[in-house]
Amino acid sequence: MIHPAKRISVLYFACTLFLTTASAQLDSLHFTHADTLRGSMNAERQYNVLKYEISFTPDFDHKSIVGTNTITYRDSDETNHSKNSYSKQRGIIQIDLQEPLEIDSMVQDGQKLTFIREGNAFHVSTLTEQSVNKQHSLENCNGCIRKLTVYYHGFPKIAVKPPWDGGFIFTRDSLGRPWMSVACEGTGASVWYPCKDYLGDEPDSGATLTMIIPDTLVGVGNGRLVQKFPAGNHLTGWTWRVVNPINNYNIIPYIGKYVTWHKNFYGQKGTLDCNYWVLDYDLKKAFKHFTVVDSMLSCFEYWFGPYPFYEDGYKLVQSPHLGMEHQSNIAYGNHFLEGYLGKDLSGTGWGLKWDFIIVHESGHEWFGNNITCKDLADEWIHESFTNYSETLYTGHYFGKNAGDDYCIGTRKSILNIYPIIQYYGVNHGPEGTDEYYKGGNMIHTIRQVIHDEEVFRKIMRGLNQNFYHQTVTAEDIQNYFNKISGIDFTPVFNQYLRSKNIPVLEYKFEDKNLSYRWTNCNPDFNMAVLVDVNGRRWLKPTTEWKKERISNLTKPELLVDRNFYVVSRQVN
Repeated sequence: MIHPAKRISVLYFACTLFLTTASAQLDSLHFTHADTLRGSMNAERQYNVLKYEISFTPDFDHKSIVGTNTITYRDSDETNHSKNSYSKQRGIIQIDLQEPLEIDSMVQDGQKLTFIREGNAFHVSTLTEQSVNKQHSLENCNGCIRKLTVYYHGFPKIAVKPPWDGGFIFTRDSLGRPWMSVACEGTGASVWYPCKDYLGDEPDSGATLTMIIPDTLVGVGNGRLVQKFPAGNHLTGWTWRVVNPINNYNIIPYIGKYVTWHKNFYGQKGTLDCNYWVLDYDLKKAFKHFTVVDSMLSCFEYWFGPYPFYEDGYKLVQSPHLGMEHQSNIAYGNHFLEGYLGKDLSGTGWGLKWDFIIVHESGHEWFGNNITCKDLADEWIHESFTNYSETLYTGHYFGKNAGDDYCIGTRKSILNIYPIIQYYGVNHGPEGTDEYYKGGNMIHTIRQVIHDEEVFRKIMRGLNQNFYHQTVTAEDIQNYFNKISGIDFTPVFNQYLRSKNIPVLEYKFEDKNLSYRWTNCNPDFNMAVLVDVNGRRWLKPTTEWKKERISNLTKPELLVDRNFYVVSRQVN
């Protein structure tokens, strides 16, 4: 997701007041049963989604939708087979659809199912013995493949300020013509279609998305266009298919007066189809501006490995909001400007050398889309690595010092009010924006400690290969760093992700002896650090004082290498 710059500004200027109440506010958070239903892998969510087949018709004038979603899933022996409220020939699964949308019916194997609504969650009594799977008994149905079709309609939540405020978007382009889309990370895909709204379960075989829209408009979806057909009453159907696993919130329609062009990118896995969809009146400027995509793809394939979705292609689609990382279908709304709406978020000048939305949102194809966190609490995996992709891009084309400048420049936006990782199982993501800048600077710091560019690159590429099309946890990422680098970074991840405190390197000089230690940190923090004391040298501090003899000491001064996100302080 693109970082919420406007929210950053509010937080930044209000942080003096905010700091005095932040801890109390965090401690006073009370999560509800609804939070658990949405954020946990409970007993009714033990089934594995294989495919979504979504079809919907939007009504622009009334801001409503009517649709269906056929969910193909594999049953599990852990599915909550009820012994009380439903017959033993049925199992209960949870389907999510957010209010005020309504489900009309659910059908499985030709039979209507019964269900109970609990806010945004539907507890559905499914058939566990279907005609196509009669050989499976209730006690031995693990692995059964099921299909369930959900019919729904209503008025979806409208996004007031997308992409930061999620929901459906009904707006008009500059010529007054209808323009529709969705932005729903955090808010959840169930804001506009019924699904298992859980990050840890992506449809293994992808999804199809069919838009039934006025024949004066064009519908663009994820992956490849597989069918365009007349639907009667001056309506046309557009069906798109993505064959790779995909985050629920990345399945997105764009509906408007689009035109398109195609270009090949010759990458590490062969020919990648790149397609660009923009409003007709912006074609000329977009055609010129989007040429940066080739340099971005070349850089990221170097650092992260092959683009993860060659089968589905790569698309940039002009959107009625600033941008989002919709898989193979990236939302672009940066007005064909360099930087972030013409601004440099690092304050160094380097951020004006490239289009922030193209680089950042495309970086998510590797971190966020290829590698996806299981729980929203670990959303830093998406945002910290993608934030750091900006540094890698800058360094790749303008030199390592430029990349370092860019990364260090973003530190001004780090707040250190909350730990990045907070609560699991309740659909609660990181507070504020430190998952971007602080997380990116943590990765930059780890890169310095590794002190071997080939090993660091091996880790970046290895993450995308080892966890290819998978959902992961913070521990998965942390353990991979430890394994490949040969360094135990567990205390580093704990310090920067699970604590709000930035380590302080305390030091003092006594004659020609240098004493030093880490403070303002966890008891086991022991990260090595590069300093300049009569020349560059590595220190390996712990939280206990250490002493070194500095020969030929002419000036009692210690400077920490600027690439380490730490604080230094001389003490008596």
